[in-house]
Amino acid sequence: MSDARTEILSRIRTALGSSTPEPGTVSTAVPREYRSLGDHAPGAAEVLDLLVDRLEDYKARVHRVTAADLPALLARLLAEVPASSVVVPAGVEGAWLGALADVEVRTDSREAPLSATELDGIDAVVTAARVAVAETGTIVLDGEPDQGRRAVSLVPDVHVCVVRTDQVVQTVPEAVRLLDADPGRPQTWISGPSATSDIELDRVEGVHGPRTLHVALVS
Repeated sequence: MSDARTEILSRIRTALGSSTPEPGTVSTAVPREYRSLGDHAPGAAEVLDLLVDRLEDYKARVHRVTAADLPALLARLLAEVPASSVVVPAGVEGAWLGALADVEVRTDSREAPLSATELDGIDAVVTAARVAVAETGTIVLDGEPDQGRRAVSLVPDVHVCVVRTDQVVQTVPEAVRLLDADPGRPQTWISGPSATSDIELDRVEGVHGPRTLHVALVS
């Protein structure tokens, strides 16, 4: 066995925690120290400001609002689309939609799912979120009743996502620990509206998901 191959296999065994390296090989420790907590607590002002900065950099539209003013905000955002129809997961709080007028509200659930064709004909979707990561500007949905099936947040052209301030953590490891409590749930990680660029770096939005992302940050 060549020296190079022996060393490579030895490093793999060491990384996997296997038996001690073969005689004459070099053991290389794999660093596993990384930051698992942010400098600020979830929902802290610094964390919220960082999330807003990242989301806006991704061209998402962020709206800071109180819980009492959320229904009016949702009504205004849907009127600006303009949306004649909106889909919501079955677990969304009914009070959120209390200010809607002249908008058809469709409900989607695993027990009574709308088809892809039906979803494609709906103007917007309103969901909650499981957690948001400030450093990456990422919002995660994990299929809870107020977030719904993955298709609901991926097919309509406009996504309005409601995030509570206490759901905002600073780092990815913090979010992963929360999500690990229910590892079997389907996850959707959202960093801004759907977008891609061609070889000329021409940005195109709405290719494989909502063209417009509104984030209602509720305190």
